[in-house]
Amino acid sequence: MARVAQITEFGGPENIRWIDVDLPAPGAGEVHVRMTAVGLNYIDTYHRTGLYPIELPSGLGIEGAAVVEAVGEGVTSVQPGDRVATFGLIGAYATERVLPESALVPLPDSIDDETAAAIMVKGCTAEFLIERCGKVQSGWPVLVHAAAGGTGLLLVQWLKHLGAHVIGTVSTEEKAAQAKAAGADDIIFYLKEDTAARVREITDGAGVRVVFDGVGMATWESSLDSCGQRGLIISFGNADAPVTGVGLGILAAKGSLHVTRPTLFDYYATPEDSQQGMGRLFEMVGSGTVKVHIGQRYPLEEAAQAHVDLESRKTVGATILQP
Repeated sequence: MARVAQITEFGGPENIRWIDVDLPAPGAGEVHVRMTAVGLNYIDTYHRTGLYPIELPSGLGIEGAAVVEAVGEGVTSVQPGDRVATFGLIGAYATERVLPESALVPLPDSIDDETAAAIMVKGCTAEFLIERCGKVQSGWPVLVHAAAGGTGLLLVQWLKHLGAHVIGTVSTEEKAAQAKAAGADDIIFYLKEDTAARVREITDGAGVRVVFDGVGMATWESSLDSCGQRGLIISFGNADAPVTGVGLGILAAKGSLHVTRPTLFDYYATPEDSQQGMGRLFEMVGSGTVKVHIGQRYPLEEAAQAHVDLESRKTVGATILQP
């Protein structure tokens, strides 16, 4: 009997319900896994609210680590007892799942279960944003909004490893300490400082080459004003609200800027993409170059409270739900 989160209508965290489900035996090409750690991501709240519409009723959660319990006919890449990670298919808020073999990634010994649950979405996001979307080079000044968030801390470390000059925005002294420890060169307290003015001060008026903006509408103007001539704004999230009503002429007026709104699964669209991206991620994390900060843990069935804390920006680093 599996314990599974379910929503039957879009709305607030209170809409998350828990039900018992009898899972079928794994069929051909399927694998029965027991979840050992589940990752919390902002996209989970978008699914819950309907910002990213999904078919109801639905589970929640798209990443986690697990142990293989049983395999169906034809499964060759994993066997019972293997440690695996999964991301992409909704339903990770569960104690057990039956998944297609293709949805599972064998974990190397250098990556523990909680780390895996914390990095599959956020780590792969950091990888493609920096290396394949932003193509950041050593010496570039870059701006990371929400630098102490789960993705933000990974971005800061990865960017610093590449030799970028990292400017991070945070809301509190505690988050500033986290961002600095991750390697941020400069910190901007966005609640009491003018982000764009400070960026221009730090960069001697030039602005940054790339802005990593996972916040959305609340930071759009500061992203425009912080970005240097012919720079790139990567708007990759809506933690505040989606960016809407943008006239393309503003990009010309601000210095012939480039803007992209990428999604993870367009950069992990093929097995080759995934192999390349996850290989690079496991290399960076397994070597200790990028360290994963798990700021808080919640029992699995307290996922609603985890959503509340995430949306109110009370969390730091990654969040793990413990089955």
